[in-house]
Amino acid sequence: MKMPISALIGLILTGGFLFCAIFAQVIAPYPVDAIIGGVWEGPSSTHLLGTDTIGRDILSRLIYGGQITIFVALASSTLAFSLGSFLGFLAAVRGGWIDQSLSRLVDLMMAIPSLIVALVILSVLPLNLTVLILVIGTLDATRVFRLARAVAMDIAVMDYVEAARLRGEGQSWIIFREILPNALSPLVAEFGLRFIFAVLFISTLSFLGLGIQPPLADWGGMVRENKDGLIYGKSAALMPALAIALLAISVNLVADWILSRTTSLKGGRGA
Repeated sequence: MKMPISALIGLILTGGFLFCAIFAQVIAPYPVDAIIGGVWEGPSSTHLLGTDTIGRDILSRLIYGGQITIFVALASSTLAFSLGSFLGFLAAVRGGWIDQSLSRLVDLMMAIPSLIVALVILSVLPLNLTVLILVIGTLDATRVFRLARAVAMDIAVMDYVEAARLRGEGQSWIIFREILPNALSPLVAEFGLRFIFAVLFISTLSFLGLGIQPPLADWGGMVRENKDGLIYGKSAALMPALAIALLAISVNLVADWILSRTTSLKGGRGA
C-alpha cells in the first residue's frame, strides 16, 4: 500500500520530535536552566526563538521540555497499555466474578474525573517522575481496559480460540497467542490517542503546578511560566503550545495510517 502524504508528514514530524528528545543534550544550544539574556527578548541570531520570563533560551527549553514530556507520556502510556490490556483480556477470557470485579472497579475509577483524582493524589505524594508516570499510567489503564475487554470479548468466541481451548491450551497461550495478535489494530490506534492524552494530561498538571517540577522543563510548565507575556504581546507561551499541537497531529496521522493499513491487510488475507 502506498503511503499517503498525511502519513508521511506525520512520520517526519514524529521522527523529528523523537530525534530532538533523544539527542536533546547534543542539539540544544544552551543548558536548560542557563540565564543567557534579558527578559522576553525577541528572536535573534543567538536566540532563535527569543528568551523567557527570566532570560533563558526558549529553543533550548523547548528541546529539553520535549524530552521530558515525551518520555513521561511514553512511559505512562506503555504502563497503561500493559496493565489495561492484560486485565481486559483476562476479564474477557475468565468471565464470571473476575470479569465483574474488574469491570466494577474500573467503572468506579472512571466515575471520578481523572484530573481531580490526579490532583488529589499528587497533592499528598512526592512530585517526581516516577510518581507522575504511575499515576497517569494507572488512570489511563481504565480506558485501555474497557477497549481491550470489548475487543477480546468478540475475539474470544471465534472458532480458532475455541479450537485452542479444545487443544488444552492455557489462558496465557489464549491471551498472548490468540487474542493479542488479533487485537493489535485497535490497540495501536488507541495507543496513539492515549499517548497524546498523556502529553496533554502532563502539560495540564504542570500548568497547574503539580506536574513536572523545576529545574526540569516541560511544555506545560513553559506555558505557565510565560503566560503573562501574552499581555505584552510576547509569544514565548505560544511556542510550547504549538509544539504540543504539532505532536498531537503528527502522532494521530501515523496512528490512523497504521490502523488503516493493518485493517486493509487483514481484509486482503480474509479475502
